[in-house]
Amino acid sequence: MWAFDSVVYQIYPLGLCGAPYQNDGEAAHRIRIIHDFIPHLKKLGVDTVLFNPLFESDTHGYNTRDFRKVDVRLGTNEDFKELCEVLHQNGIRILLDGVFNHVGRGFFGFVDVLEKREASAYKDWFHIHFGGNNNYNDGLWYEGWEGNFDLVKLNLDNPAVSDYLMESVKYWIDEFDIDGLRLDVAYMVNRNFLKRLRRETAEWKKDFFLAGEILGGDYKQIMNDEMCHSATNYECYKGIFSALNSNNLFEIIHSLMRQFGPEQWTLYKGAHLLSFVDNHDVTRIASNLMVQKNLPIAYTIMFAMPGIPVVYYGSEWGVEGKKSEGDPALRPAFDAPQWNDLCDTIAALAEAKKSSKALRYGDMSSLVLENKHCIFQRKFEDERIMIAINIEDAPYVFHFNANAGRAKDLITGESVDFGGGLEVPAYTAYILKPY
Repeated sequence: MWAFDSVVYQIYPLGLCGAPYQNDGEAAHRIRIIHDFIPHLKKLGVDTVLFNPLFESDTHGYNTRDFRKVDVRLGTNEDFKELCEVLHQNGIRILLDGVFNHVGRGFFGFVDVLEKREASAYKDWFHIHFGGNNNYNDGLWYEGWEGNFDLVKLNLDNPAVSDYLMESVKYWIDEFDIDGLRLDVAYMVNRNFLKRLRRETAEWKKDFFLAGEILGGDYKQIMNDEMCHSATNYECYKGIFSALNSNNLFEIIHSLMRQFGPEQWTLYKGAHLLSFVDNHDVTRIASNLMVQKNLPIAYTIMFAMPGIPVVYYGSEWGVEGKKSEGDPALRPAFDAPQWNDLCDTIAALAEAKKSSKALRYGDMSSLVLENKHCIFQRKFEDERIMIAINIEDAPYVFHFNANAGRAKDLITGESVDFGGGLEVPAYTAYILKPY
C-alpha cells in the first residue's frame, strides 16, 4: 500500500491558520495559508498531509457540528477543495481526521434533542436518559467521551448514525478525493463500524488508508485485516524521548525488538505503525528532551525504525510547546514555515527512508546495545542498513561483528570506514549503508 512508503506531515489547521478558539461563526479563508507551505513540504520530502479536524465544530475541532462542512473559521468547502487539488497536483496525498466516536453539543442532531427531547428524531443517535441531568443542567443525562460532556458520544449501533457517517466519508472521497483517514480514539469506536468503514471505503477508492489512534494495549485489536491498516505507536513515542533523557537506550531498543524483532513472539512484525516523536496532544519533542543535541537523534530513530514517519508541523524546525500549558500551546499559528539545520536533517532522513526498502520493509535486529550507544539493523533481501547511535558527550568506537569495509551515511552522504571499528562522534547518529 502507498501509505507504507510515505512520509507524513501532520497539521492542526485551526492552530496553524490562527483560528479563534471559540467558533464565532464569522467566515474567514484562513486555510488558504497552507498553499504557502507546499514548497516547504516538498523540500522536506513529505508526500502525505494529515489534517487534524477541519469539520465545523464548537471549539477545538473534535466537538463536531457538521461532518460535511469545513469549519467557517478556516474557510469554505470550495477553499479546501482547491487546496486538495493543488496538493494532489504536487504529488501529496491527503488524510483527514475522522472523529466518529463523539460530536459537539452544537451538532445538529443533539441540538434537536435539546429542543424537542423525547419527540426528537435524533434521540436514539446518542446514549440519553431523559430522567437524569448533566453538568450543563439540560434536564437530561447523556454519555460524554470519558466524562467530558462537551463531547457527546454517538450511538454507533444505530444504523442511522453509521449510515450518516459513512455517507459523510463518501462525500469527502467523491468531492475532495481524500486518500485516507486517521481515526480519532479508534480504540473506543464500535468495532462493527470500523469493519464497515474498512469494507466500504475499499470499494469506493482503491487503497484507501485507515490509521487508528490507540494509546496502549495490543494494537492489533484495531489494526488487522478487517479494521485499520495502521495504528499510532505510542509505546515507541514514549520510548524515544525517555531513552534519550535517561541515557538508557535499552528502553527504546527493547520496545523495537518487542514489536518488530526476529523472535516468534514479536508482536507487529511486518506491520506499518505510525511513528512519531510528538503530535497535537503531547509535549513537543524540543520541550521534552533534556539535551537538545539529541533532537536530530530522536528523529533519526523515528525515521529508521519500522513504521510510517509522521512529522508534526513546526517541530521540524524545533518549535517548543508543553502540554502542561494547555492544548493551544501545542497548536500555534505560523505565518510561514522556517528552515534550519534540523529541517536539513529531516529532509535527508525522508530521502533515506524513500530510497531504502530495508528502512521501509526490512527486518529489525539489535547488533550492539549499551546505555549510551547502540547499533540496530534493518535488512530486506540483499539490502542492509545499520543505524549507529552515540548519545555520549564524547566520541565512541563500536567494535562488533561486521564485514570490514566502508559505508555511506544516508544522512550526510559521507563515506564512513568501519573496518577497524566504527567511530561515532558525540551526540551523533549514522544511518549506514555498507558497500
